[in-house]
Order: sequence, then C-alpha cells, then structure tokens
Amino acid sequence: MIPGQTAADLSLPDLNGKIVTLSDLKGKVVLIDFWASWCGPCRHNNPRLVKLYNKYHNKGLEIYGVSLDEDADSWKKAVHHDKLIWIQVIDDKGWEATSASAYNVDMIPSSFLIDRQGIIRTINAEGPDLERSVRDLLKD
Repeated sequence: MIPGQTAADLSLPDLNGKIVTLSDLKGKVVLIDFWASWCGPCRHNNPRLVKLYNKYHNKGLEIYGVSLDEDADSWKKAVHHDKLIWIQVIDDKGWEATSASAYNVDMIPSSFLIDRQGIIRTINAEGPDLERSVRDLLKD
C-alpha cells in the first residue's frame, strides 16, 4: 500500500472476539498501527500513541491497532498494561497474517494514516510529523 491508494479493508477480532471492520470507520481519520506485545520498539511507541489518541480522539481520530501476536494472552496483557483504549484487533498468524500481507508490512511498528474517505495519506510518520498530518486531516 502506498499514499494515495484506498486502504485495504480489514475485519479482525477485538479483545472480546467481536469482529471490527476497518471500513466501518469511514468518515474518521484513522491510524492503522501494526504492532505486537513482544516488539520492544512497538511498546516504546505506545505511550506516544496514547498521548496522540487522548489529544485528537474527540476531534475525529481513531486508531485501529492490529496485533501480529500469535499468543492472544500476551497481546491482551500488553493492551491492558500499556493502557491502549482504542480499537485493538488481532491477526494471530504473526508474519503470515493476511492483514500484514495486505499492507506489505515487513517490520513493526508500522502505521498507515488514512483520511476520512479511506485513502492512505502517510506511512510510518512519527512524532511531530504524525501529529501535524493528523491535525491537517482533521481540518478537512
């Protein structure tokens, strides 16, 4: 997936086993965050995402966290430990996950910022660049 493309749709189970479909979030600015509980850089990034979510969620930002964990218990513990209160889903096939394949994810964390129409705008933006992109898309 590259900027300008329509985001591939995903339908994955959340913490309670309920299927959450990415396209149901159309109309919101969505950050798809691929991560795993065993990934040090991912866990280091989670507090930054918590701040971003808390600052912009009420303005229209949603995060769709996709775990590539193969162990659901480890994933659930990490979600609770890191206080990840946004949408969390799991594709429990690790690097063989169809979601990772659909987005050509070959490293984590990997993120895709999607506009209100479902178009990918940035890939792997971080820090001030990510916040600026979120802010700009929320203005549209």
